[in-house]
Amino acid sequence: MNKKISDKDIKDWDNFINSKEKLFNKDQKLSKKISTFKEETIDLHGYTLEDANTKIESFILSCFEKGVIKINIITGKGSRSKNLNDPYQSKDLSILKYSVPNYIKENKNLINKILKLDFDSVENPSKGNFDIILKKKSG
Repeated sequence: MNKKISDKDIKDWDNFINSKEKLFNKDQKLSKKISTFKEETIDLHGYTLEDANTKIESFILSCFEKGVIKINIITGKGSRSKNLNDPYQSKDLSILKYSVPNYIKENKNLINKILKLDFDSVENPSKGNFDIILKKKSG
């Protein structure tokens, strides 16, 4: 295939090359959007239930104030928890993987700042973390 470039295309190309007019850099606009997306991670391994709940509450409130959009909460899978062998403790609520999301869901101060809590990850036995998407702070 040997197509001849039209005279109009050649003229348009010359005009483009010799033009002093700047083109809009769409990559620059995209990079600004990416840089404004804020994400934080917290690892709750080794925390007691009470300490984890206290820590997660202050962490979520702090992230909300800073304009963080996504929080990744690492709880672990609970597979090495000694609570599994205790017949007097709830299997689900004595493990951070289940108790932390439950605490967040029941805390009106926190749940009002959350757009989405990834319950699918909480229920997945092979995952030891879940994400929260925060609402944007108004004003």
